[in-house]
Amino acid sequence: MSGASCGPGEPGYPSDCELTEGLRERARQRTAPGQRSYSWRANLERARGIKLLLLDVDGVMTDGSLIYTPDGHEIKAFNSRDGLGLRLVQKAGLQVGLITARTSEVVKRRAENLGISLVYQGAGKKLEVFKRILAEQGLQPAQVAYVGDDWLDLPLLTRVGLAVAVADGAAEVREVAHYVTELSGGRGAVREVCDLLIEALGVREALLAEYLAHES
Repeated sequence: MSGASCGPGEPGYPSDCELTEGLRERARQRTAPGQRSYSWRANLERARGIKLLLLDVDGVMTDGSLIYTPDGHEIKAFNSRDGLGLRLVQKAGLQVGLITARTSEVVKRRAENLGISLVYQGAGKKLEVFKRILAEQGLQPAQVAYVGDDWLDLPLLTRVGLAVAVADGAAEVREVAHYVTELSGGRGAVREVCDLLIEALGVREALLAEYLAHES
């Protein structure tokens, strides 16, 4: 719905329609192509062919901190905005998977919460897991995006269609990445990648409209 079709509200107050259109316009202005970085715009074409988003966990979905309780349980902190981003890319039709060298119950629970079924823990040799995923999903490396932060991620980053390193990742990882996020791991980096994919797929406005719509 455009602003031109919005009826007036009460005298001195905007209508619900006008408020919604105003929010949409501000969102469009904030993410106008001219305001995105050169790297972001340069990778949109590469991102358009992605069918599967794979993520490392520690240092990507978290800030890399490992906290243990006195009884030996592991605690990880996940970013809620990252979580919404992952829900959105799945709604847009992309698959999401996790590959991590560690094994943790909280990772399993987080994946279940986000509806992620492709979860590979204890994957010290990530390349072997990656090849298995490609075979099982019928995908080519160019159709996969991978987000990593450290040396264990290099074998995948050098093979996928869209290689992403988080801002605070190891220098060697950032050097081989197609895109380096502006935000750090566990601090919105995953959401940034999700936003890039959503924009590349051309579904941003449709997804945003669902959240801006008012119930009749």
